[in-house]
Amino acid sequence: MRVTDFNFDLPEELIAQSPPAIRGSSRMLVLDRATGSHHDNFFRNLPEILRPGDLLILNDSRVIPARLYAIRAGLHTQHNSPDPTGRIEVLLTQQLAENDWSALVRPSRKVQPGEHLLFHASNETKPVLEAEILAAAEFGERTLRFSPTSNFHAILNKIGHMPLPPYIHRDDSPDDRDRYQTIYSQQLGAVAAPTAGLHFTPEILARLEQNGVQIETVTLHVGLGTFQPVHAERLEDIHLHAEHYALPPATAKAINTALQAGNRIIAVGTTTTRTLEHCAQIAQGEPLKAHSGQTSIFLSPGHKFQIVSGLLTNFHLPKSTLLMLVSAFAGREMVLAAYAHAVQQKYSFFSYGDCMLLL
Repeated sequence: MRVTDFNFDLPEELIAQSPPAIRGSSRMLVLDRATGSHHDNFFRNLPEILRPGDLLILNDSRVIPARLYAIRAGLHTQHNSPDPTGRIEVLLTQQLAENDWSALVRPSRKVQPGEHLLFHASNETKPVLEAEILAAAEFGERTLRFSPTSNFHAILNKIGHMPLPPYIHRDDSPDDRDRYQTIYSQQLGAVAAPTAGLHFTPEILARLEQNGVQIETVTLHVGLGTFQPVHAERLEDIHLHAEHYALPPATAKAINTALQAGNRIIAVGTTTTRTLEHCAQIAQGEPLKAHSGQTSIFLSPGHKFQIVSGLLTNFHLPKSTLLMLVSAFAGREMVLAAYAHAVQQKYSFFSYGDCMLLL
């Protein structure tokens, strides 16, 4: 199959630029995979749509304020470089070691290995962070080594910006610190929100549990892949960046129990789906065991899902690997037909947009 097989027409005005005024008020398109039928609904009705015994699995990764702005200290110079010039945007994408990060850098052409970047807080002349460029790769990817500091994440919280996706054409606001974060996020490390989870409120989670739905979590720190467009033409040539994940003991036990009982396992988001299906591949038919690691699994049409039997997800970009995953789950033609309905009914798309439930 070709990447162009997953294209669709999307009017620019349907791309949500801000979250809904009230969290949890989004529309939800419900798709029946068995029949191909779909109908319009609202996310707030999810507790009544799911049934007792269902296992709902969330991604509890927490977004860091990963977009930073630096000035160049000059090639092969230290922090006392005279006359540093040029503002550089640095989007941290994954922590590689204690002080080492991969990042997307713009403009990247000027920023080469050996150069130092200085990061300042507002109205402070002395930089609060310094990083050396260790390596350069394609498409603006760079490896940075930060000078050691005991409070790196505290500094990020002070000078960093929430890494809103490029199709949101505005600067981040203070509200994004809350709204571009799920209410149940716990584990620091993501550079993009697991957006299907943005709809949940404490009240909706409570109603789900009251109705007999079991809720567990995994962690997958969303990384570079969510920001990079697909550069291949054929699906077999697509290779995703590795991302860190963790499967907790309680979740492994709950999945094993649900599979044995024949209960539905519903993944909240493509990140959760990828984590669960990767864990199934590792288990090779044996019961799941708690562990953590890296995954670069790419789910495309033809994949046989071993764990996930339901999926809650937002609407995704044309020709994206996320749309390919949803098509793998429900069939390309069925999904594109549902997307055409969503466009016709003026659903809002992407991170701050409406959602879709596939059962």
